[in-house]
Amino acid sequence: MRYNEIYCEFYIKQKSNNILNRVGGTFMAKIFSGIQPTGIITLGNYLGALKQFVELQKDHETLFCIVDQHAITLPQNPTELRKAIRSLAAIYIAAGLDPNQSVLFVQSDVPAHAQLGWILQCIANLGELERMTQFKDKARGKESVPAGLLTYPPLMAADILLYNTEIVPVGEDQKQHIELTRDLAERFNKKYREIFTIPEAKIPKTGARIKSLQDPTKKMSKSDTNSKATIRILDDEQTIIKKIKSAVTDSEGIVRYDEEHKPGISNLLAIYSLISGKSIPELEKAYIGKGYGDFKHDVALTVAKHLQPLQTKYHTLVQSKELDEILEAGAKKANAIANKTLRKVENAMGMGFRRQ
Repeated sequence: MRYNEIYCEFYIKQKSNNILNRVGGTFMAKIFSGIQPTGIITLGNYLGALKQFVELQKDHETLFCIVDQHAITLPQNPTELRKAIRSLAAIYIAAGLDPNQSVLFVQSDVPAHAQLGWILQCIANLGELERMTQFKDKARGKESVPAGLLTYPPLMAADILLYNTEIVPVGEDQKQHIELTRDLAERFNKKYREIFTIPEAKIPKTGARIKSLQDPTKKMSKSDTNSKATIRILDDEQTIIKKIKSAVTDSEGIVRYDEEHKPGISNLLAIYSLISGKSIPELEKAYIGKGYGDFKHDVALTVAKHLQPLQTKYHTLVQSKELDEILEAGAKKANAIANKTLRKVENAMGMGFRRQ
């Protein structure tokens, strides 16, 4: 994800005249992103999101949320969920997020998320929620479907709208939810009062879809049941080497980038390039006359070496008091912003007994 190139043209809301102006150049944007604490973060998550968040925080106002309320739309073991929340927070920090530059917090520590989520559910229409592709995919073939699967897009909208978010870095699979967020915000602003900033989805052109090692036509996913298909960022060196050596490739034996005909090798080249900083043409040139064995070995060692400092910091942080303090401070900052927005929303709708 090339979110560090956020200086590309994008739209921002001009509240004074209620029009959208196209703006070029660099300036600070307010950016929000959330990740569910389910499964171990993969190399794809790291390269496609976390690594770029570190760059974003240098020049923009950034908020990163561990969305545990979204996680419970499917059954969770309470002990494992709590462990996963701490683990994800530690990974964020170990990956380079600076609590002095970014706000890192847990969703359930900010009650305004659920409160605004309910309000937005009351504004949303049943039909538009039923049309959400992810709901249809997750509900398909199930006799009993949790209501939360249907109604979580308004909660996602609340996550974003509470913080006057301008930019939401997302994958292609979340674009539909950002469109719904925009629709709900515009619907509210038109019916009550102009309170919500209309956010823009930023879908990266490159680096967004690191592929499965066993099926390079599909995205690398932390929910993949085939352990060989994903590199998890807490995997040790030998595990990483074993997984990359067993990665599906082709029989040509030439290291070159061709997504259509050589998706496996193309995926490994993309990983190698994103981690090493070397261009794909530069890597292709370096492996002229060399086989896949040498190439895979070098990719694996490069990945393992890159992740080692992150893993060391993670293990130091995950059960530390320092992590508690970071999350408590983040929740305090997030609550201050979110509660202010929620009060404006409730006042606009006539909720509460106090005179205005």
